Amino acid sequence: MGGAGPSWPFASLRHYDAQPFHHAGWFIGAMSVSMNAPPLPASILTSPRLCQWLSIAPETDRRITMYSGKVELGQGISNALSQIACEELGLEPQQLTLVAGHTAFSPDENYTAGSQSIEVGGAAIRAAAACAHALFARAAARLLGVAEESLRVDRGTFSSPLTAAVTDYWALAGEVDLAQAISPAPLRRRADYRCAGRSLPRADLPAKLSGAAYVHDLVLPGMLHARVLRGGHRACCLARVDTVALQALAGVSAMVHSGQFLAIVGADEEALVRALEQARKMVVWTLPEALPPQREIAEMLPALPCVSSVVHLQGDAAVPLVAHRARYSRPYLAHAAIGPSCAVADPAEGRLTVWSHTQGPHALRAQIAAALGRNMAEVEVIHMAGSGCYGHNGADDVAFDAAFIAQSIAAPVRVQWMREDEMSAAPCGSASLVEIAGGVDADGKICAWDIQIWSHTHIKRPGWGTGINLLGAWAKEPPIAEPPDMDVPLPAGGGQRNAIALYDLPHQQVTYHFIGQSPIRVSALRSLGAYANTFAIESFFDELAAKAAVDPLEFRLRHLADPRARAVILEVARRSGWQLTPPAGSGTGMGIGFGRYKNRSAYCAVVASVRVEEKVHVEKVWAVVDAGCVVNPDGLINQIEGGIIQSLSWTLKEAVTWSETGITSRTWEDYPILGFDEVPEVSVHLVDRIEEPSLGSGEAAAGPTAAAVGNAVAHALGIRARHLPLTAERLTLLINESS
Repeated sequence: MGGAGPSWPFASLRHYDAQPFHHAGWFIGAMSVSMNAPPLPASILTSPRLCQWLSIAPETDRRITMYSGKVELGQGISNALSQIACEELGLEPQQLTLVAGHTAFSPDENYTAGSQSIEVGGAAIRAAAACAHALFARAAARLLGVAEESLRVDRGTFSSPLTAAVTDYWALAGEVDLAQAISPAPLRRRADYRCAGRSLPRADLPAKLSGAAYVHDLVLPGMLHARVLRGGHRACCLARVDTVALQALAGVSAMVHSGQFLAIVGADEEALVRALEQARKMVVWTLPEALPPQREIAEMLPALPCVSSVVHLQGDAAVPLVAHRARYSRPYLAHAAIGPSCAVADPAEGRLTVWSHTQGPHALRAQIAAALGRNMAEVEVIHMAGSGCYGHNGADDVAFDAAFIAQSIAAPVRVQWMREDEMSAAPCGSASLVEIAGGVDADGKICAWDIQIWSHTHIKRPGWGTGINLLGAWAKEPPIAEPPDMDVPLPAGGGQRNAIALYDLPHQQVTYHFIGQSPIRVSALRSLGAYANTFAIESFFDELAAKAAVDPLEFRLRHLADPRARAVILEVARRSGWQLTPPAGSGTGMGIGFGRYKNRSAYCAVVASVRVEEKVHVEKVWAVVDAGCVVNPDGLINQIEGGIIQSLSWTLKEAVTWSETGITSRTWEDYPILGFDEVPEVSVHLVDRIEEPSLGSGEAAAGPTAAAVGNAVAHALGIRARHLPLTAERLTLLINESS
């Protein structure tokens, strides 16, 4: 099939540039704002006062500060949130300061996760800024003696053609009570945006490029360094330790030993790391029970105890005409951040201040306070840039390590994990097994679809569920019991996220087999279950298309009425020059994958071109994304590009391994990730729908990319590989079995 265009015009497609931004100001009347004030977002309901979102600096500074609970994790969200605020307030970006993730100032917006920073955080910022603008415009109109509708705001200054007098936010600061509750206010029309919708220079990059932004580089007066000793598995227990010899090591000035928690402290980090190598030889760890032998996920997961339930049923419960059945799996995956987790804690003046790259500062604050038996008012968490992860890595655990050690020795402490800790102590993404059965009728359409999923929890963040989810809290004396695992129900879903196929199917049943215990520690990893489920669904679609003798792209369109879904598929086909030539088995191939994240966020269609020789070489990837109204094009493109590259690494290389004594994939040699020389050319195109709500997009590319590569490899080899990762060893075994 060639690059046919959609049946309706792409009126909302834009070409973006990075031209200098000039804010020309805007009028307050009905021509410039939507008079429909939408209901207040959930974040506003939990933090309802305007002062929780906004403050005004003295007139000499002429800046406004916006507060957000959504933190900058490298996704460029600080730019986008600032752009949204500038639109509603009528400011230049340089007139706005954004403070995010500081528990003393920022509203509690739960985690920065699930691609919700714009959907949730952006909506809250927009509502708060719009309310502030409406209140100040009313005060300006009174002061200037003009009708509110005649006012224009430019760079924070209110003016009217009816008078030569002007005023601004700073002059009016005493006229507006910011302690009042936020009320719904008219929003500026997206068609009139001047700041949002443009790619502005990243505000967070200068500090990051100089090293000043990272918690790893934070230095406090009198600060000490610490390293925590742990075994190769989170359940390891201290069987023997010579604490006298440990504290006598050169470079060690103090030791914290509480139950199973053991740390060494010193003033010089280099000397402390040298001592750590010796200290490890002085500690013997044991596991209460040996870990089960590692085997293929497709064999292991169904053998574990589970609780089964039908989580979705559409059409007849009986599955008719099941002509094809297949199983797909993904292994346990590590976050494998290039930089290890780090945190700093200071117990000065009876308080405990913690600097962390956590994704949930307020939740972490509450958990640290509870675990240490302190009043929450005595604990403050300040977000600082650190190791990227997009999920629950070691950031929260190392923050507790720092807090516990600092409290124990009454001194400021910086704790940085070693690579071995990062790969064995931090939670991993859960393995999944997906089995799909389906049938195609005489007209070449799917008439039956049954999907079953086996997986563990995909979220065990601090603050989620019941109890305390902090590794050090489980180890210290007295220990805090680890809470039982539970998963996120649909519609968001954890292990079953994106398990409901978005296609138009007369019959669809989804059964989830929740496995309550895992051989290794698991929690949230980018896209949760959507990665495995989308890979399976899109792979199975190709398999059914082959049985129906229909082009895979045409087969998708045959089962898809959603015009936005069809549009991204058709556009990615056009841009990639979609055609399945040469024929299957030639060693080169193209594949397509499609998904809508959580079935309610961004649409993403991906085409991959591969060459299979001694291993899989991904040569080019095309992606088309519809995330509704685009606030910052450069940031969104970066997110999709990053999601594609991370998904390629998972799909081609990554898998956690273990032995009976613990995690064995603790170094880069044992856990390889995609190298710079393996990154393909990536082309991302955005469908900008300026009058549609902005949709979460950061995790939208993971599943479609895996599916596109899997389908491309099947085209190249003429053999279907259903179990990830698609390593050379796995493909060689598959080829030998099929010959």
